[in-house]
Amino acid sequence: MINVNLLLSLLFVSGWISVSVSQSQTVNVQSGEDVTLLCSNISRSPTQTDWFRLVNRTKASCISSMYQSEDEASFCVGFQNRFEMSSNISTVFLKIKKVDVSDSGLYFCGFYKGVHTVIADTTHLNVQGKTVFKSVSDCIYTISQIYYHSKVKTAQRQTKNKYMSKN
Repeated sequence: MINVNLLLSLLFVSGWISVSVSQSQTVNVQSGEDVTLLCSNISRSPTQTDWFRLVNRTKASCISSMYQSEDEASFCVGFQNRFEMSSNISTVFLKIKKVDVSDSGLYFCGFYKGVHTVIADTTHLNVQGKTVFKSVSDCIYTISQIYYHSKVKTAQRQTKNKYMSKN
C-alpha cells in the first residue's frame, strides 16, 4: 500500500501538485454533531475534485473524489459511512455525520487543473468531547498504545535517573 503522505510530498516536489490556498478557517464542533466543510470551487469546467485530511501533521488520507456536481462521489477506504461529498457551481461540500474526536485534523480540497492538482481551501476541524470508539478492537488498540507509551516513558525516566545519579 502506498504511503499517501509520501505520495503527496513527491507529487508536490515534482510539480504535479501546486498549492494556492485561498482560505483557511477553523471549525469547532462537539462530538456527536454533524458538520459540513466548504471549499470554493475554483474550476470553471468539470474537473476532478478531491478532499483530503491531514492528522498530526504526519498522516495524510484521501477522503473522497468527484468529477462534477452531477456525479456520485467515490470514497476512500475508511470514509464510506459517515462522509458525504457534494457540490454546486460555486462550492464543494464535505459533510461528516456524528463527528468524533478522531475526526479532528486539517481538511483540504484539491482540483485537478491542467497537469496539476491545486489545493483551494483548508479547514482545521477541532472536535471537542469524548472519544467514541467505533469498535472493540479500536478501544483495545488505543488502550494498548497508552500502556505501551507509558511503559516507554517510565523506562526513559529510569534510564535518565540512573545516568544523572552517576554524574
